[in-house]
Amino acid sequence: MENHFQANNDFLGLWIRSMVNFPEWGSKMIEAALNKAEALQILWKGIINSQNDFMTPSLGAMHSFSGVEREKLLRAQPHETFMDYLELLQFNIEIGTKGFTHSLTTIMDYHLRHSSEALQATLHTIFGGEGEDIAAYTARQTRLFDLVVNAYPKAILDIKSEYGLHFDNGGYNKIAETERFELYQVLPLNKDIEVKENSKPVVIIPPYVLGPNILAFLPADNKSYIHCFANQGIPTYIRIVKDIDTTPAVQAMTCEDDALDTRYFCEQVMARHGRPITLNGFCQGGYIAVLDLLSGELDGLVDALITCVSPMDGSRSKSLVEYIQHLPARFRDLGYAVKTLPNGNKVVDGKVMSWVYKLKSMDLEAPIITLYRDMAMLERSAGRSAKISKTAAAINHWMIYDRTDLPLGLTQMSFASYTKPVDKEGNLPVKLFGRQLNFKRLQEKGIKWLICIAEKDDLIDEPAALAPLDYIEAEVSIFPKGHGAMATSWSLPTSECALHTCFCPAHTKFGDKCRGPVMYHLDLDAAGPNASEASQ
Repeated sequence: MENHFQANNDFLGLWIRSMVNFPEWGSKMIEAALNKAEALQILWKGIINSQNDFMTPSLGAMHSFSGVEREKLLRAQPHETFMDYLELLQFNIEIGTKGFTHSLTTIMDYHLRHSSEALQATLHTIFGGEGEDIAAYTARQTRLFDLVVNAYPKAILDIKSEYGLHFDNGGYNKIAETERFELYQVLPLNKDIEVKENSKPVVIIPPYVLGPNILAFLPADNKSYIHCFANQGIPTYIRIVKDIDTTPAVQAMTCEDDALDTRYFCEQVMARHGRPITLNGFCQGGYIAVLDLLSGELDGLVDALITCVSPMDGSRSKSLVEYIQHLPARFRDLGYAVKTLPNGNKVVDGKVMSWVYKLKSMDLEAPIITLYRDMAMLERSAGRSAKISKTAAAINHWMIYDRTDLPLGLTQMSFASYTKPVDKEGNLPVKLFGRQLNFKRLQEKGIKWLICIAEKDDLIDEPAALAPLDYIEAEVSIFPKGHGAMATSWSLPTSECALHTCFCPAHTKFGDKCRGPVMYHLDLDAAGPNASEASQ
């Protein structure tokens, strides 16, 4: 009875104090309501912007779709068209449902996680005590939403001057060019480091889809894949494709053109340094490099190969193959992503292609999910000294602004690699110059190969990257994190898995230690110019 009486007195005391302080906590509640109204306005602006950015490529996709379907409607029977469209509708409903349910879950998880903070702030406001009051809490939420919706996009635009390749800053020398490409030498960032002219050179092939800028991520912050080579004094070269919008030769480019231009560049580099070349392809650039080598056009010029997160047999990429298989057979046509330029040349719409990758991963890439993911990432920076990291801004600049259209001929080659597997003899599903391409040729020619993969790569599955191991021997290095980590995280020389070092891999099935691509090249250089011949 006494305890009950004491509890009542305690509650009464709290109530009396809250009434005495009513003018104070009442004003706090009004201020919180105003903050909340502002925060909701900003949040809805972010949701609308994210939705618009996500759906913009659909306009190009619909234009291509209607053009292809006008022809197919004339060839197909009406009942076949009806059934195909019914399957497509079901497919779209499944994707939409997936995106909606995961978006709803993301919203609920975020706001439920913060509801306890809001309740605690409310209690502190009414009854007093140490801690954040409701006005301060809602003001912090408003700053967070403003940071994500307004400040973050501006930071992504502003990072352009620091991110990627800037050939006009004196850090690169143009060595050669063709109708389609330019070849630049990458100079060391440290002016005290001299290029070892008699050393083994490396020629880097960037991806077509994601562009070359990711390989020079933030040079001033010492995060640059290509400068990891150059800063060791290695003669380092990068092949740059010319602007597809203004260069008809790029628009009409074939895989054979790629191989011939690569041969020309390798001839130029070998003449400069007198040593066989290490060809280093990143992502799709790795697959292109392999095709060029298997064609025989680079014989006598290249004796080593490094591929990084590159799809060697796209048909083993589980997530994308499952997406394609769920798509009705009628619509498994690259033509739905093709657009015709004013000069009549046909190219593949890069924005539509990147949109397809987002559609296949709607549980991760739906617009609301990406918005709330940015909020979670930036939440710690929502205080008075809010600061957006350059790394986050640069990664998003790459993902948003580095999408370009693609030559139709090369995209058809990539499409074939995802729809047709490498056969049991090691023959690839594409040919160059009418020649059969087989992985075994690399071993027959004594070309050493390092395959670098990412442990958590959600774009290139491990089986797709390691397919050549079913036919030939190659060294494998497994890096932590995701698809771009070698160019972003591990290009920092002081990082745990720096590219010029040995490090402990995430898995041990390929050995206790992994060599980074720079160290691999340095070891080849140290072995001497006749190392490849001695190994045959």
